[in-house]
Amino acid sequence: MTERIVLEAQHRALKGKKVGALRRQGILPGIIYGRLKKEQIEPISIQLDLHNASKIINKLTASSLITLDLEGEEFPVVLREAQRDVIFRTLLHVDFMAVSLTEKLQASVPIELIGQAPAEINMAAVVVTGITELEIECLPQDMPERIEVDATVLKDMESAIYVRDLQLPDTYEVLSDPDELIAGVTYVSIEEEEEEEEGELAELLDEELEPEVIEKGKKEDDEEEEE
Repeated sequence: MTERIVLEAQHRALKGKKVGALRRQGILPGIIYGRLKKEQIEPISIQLDLHNASKIINKLTASSLITLDLEGEEFPVVLREAQRDVIFRTLLHVDFMAVSLTEKLQASVPIELIGQAPAEINMAAVVVTGITELEIECLPQDMPERIEVDATVLKDMESAIYVRDLQLPDTYEVLSDPDELIAGVTYVSIEEEEEEEEGELAELLDEELEPEVIEKGKKEDDEEEEE
């Protein structure tokens, strides 16, 4: 079962350009919008402790379900946007979308390859990846943070994993194209690459040496004429 993620927040009075003062105090401004128990809610301005919130938010994915504790009132939310400082990557503002636990939610879930492909070990092959996220629809509390895919099934050059090959719980409805490639195997010939590099180097050397030879020959001809 996915561990419950809880973030504590407080109501925020300062808005607009005044939130700069909050950031200087180590406070992260944010907002909640969306639906709660099938009802649309008015946007709520909130603030969180920057240090504590950053430790949690930096580990979240777009599909992570969060319980936002707003001064004792709990909101099931997902992180919709996190604005960061361009240079230091510090969080500047966060947007949370409140979700109804009885209504299905669409999200892009990261795909993570688990294990090493036997083809990499036995055939000196290389695993190539296709899509890195899977579009699924399910209830927010059933939404996974990632989809783990077993790479050990990639045993030879004919092996490949497509969306249609995934065995997922019935609670998920997959929206991605079933023919999308997730991972496959290819063979890279080191010898061929070395030969190509040697050929390119030889051509480069020929191009650099030829003008010198011509120039040398011309100089010798000129000397003979002077004599």
